[in-house]
Amino acid sequence: MRIRTALSVTATTAAALMLSACAAGEGSSVVEDAPEPAVSADAEGWSDDTLTLDYATYNPLSLIIKEQGWLEATLDDVTVTWVQSAGSNKANEALRAGAIDVGSTAGSAALLAKANGSPIQTIGIYTQPEWAAIVVPAGSDITSVEQLAGRSVAATKGTDPYFFLLQSLEEHGVALGDVEVQNLQHADGKAALESGAVDAWSGLDPLMAASEATAGSRLIYRNIDFNTYGFLNATQDFITANPDLAQVVLDAYEKARAWAIENPEETAQILADTAGIDLAIAQKVILERTVIDLDVVPGDEQRDVLSVVGPIFVDSGDVSSQADIDTALDGLFHTEFAENADPAPIAD
Repeated sequence: MRIRTALSVTATTAAALMLSACAAGEGSSVVEDAPEPAVSADAEGWSDDTLTLDYATYNPLSLIIKEQGWLEATLDDVTVTWVQSAGSNKANEALRAGAIDVGSTAGSAALLAKANGSPIQTIGIYTQPEWAAIVVPAGSDITSVEQLAGRSVAATKGTDPYFFLLQSLEEHGVALGDVEVQNLQHADGKAALESGAVDAWSGLDPLMAASEATAGSRLIYRNIDFNTYGFLNATQDFITANPDLAQVVLDAYEKARAWAIENPEETAQILADTAGIDLAIAQKVILERTVIDLDVVPGDEQRDVLSVVGPIFVDSGDVSSQADIDTALDGLFHTEFAENADPAPIAD
């Protein structure tokens, strides 16, 4: 079955870091301590007494895991803390600062961070979303990517919508220098589009679907092949020091994947509740724009997508050289936990 759609960061205050957002469902940053676990660990106990990971409206499996409380029930004597992420760039900042152990990003954002020296690896794939597209406001005369030349476009640098914009411009023969890119966080980009402050927006679901439904915004260009997969990333220190906890996280993700496939309407409701959006909008994201039934192990398909994106980073100046891209690609995937992912050990 395939279901289709799609703390300010400082190194010195990592313990208090939160990933902020400005829209309903991605509002004030939230850090939540879990209740006491209900299930005991093995005789030797867990490798650490804390686990910090993100949840995000662009990662529906994370919402299910948090809602169901599976990690808290499974991890005895481990305090599980959830941090809401506003976007891939914020998740990458938190990972780099050591404020979270596991974070959700787009594949392109993971590659960018790795190529620029962030000590992360991708330990699993959560979904393949069609979460980015080029959006124009209601009544706009723009109907094609070519017409973006000389116009202003909102996009969040370091995230899949930004890289979607770069690829879309390149495919349609528009130079990046011919477009005024406004670097705005996703929710602010939506607001700028709807207020007329920008001519277009490289949008992200569920904000994009909400803008379609509530403001009459239009998607003028879609291409799921330009949307890199949803990557679950961990710091290398965490992978080395806490392999047991990393495995539990991947096991929980596989339990969530099976649950989402079996319960698509309930998954949409969880997204709607978390994001503060209408159920119909959440259903569009989950049922029409997200591939959930896929292989969790990062591999050739993801590498092929990123091999296309990598040179664009170099051309745009986001990465200094293709050698940095190649090195990052060679060291990005850590497949052990995904290969061994098993939902059976996860408590209900």
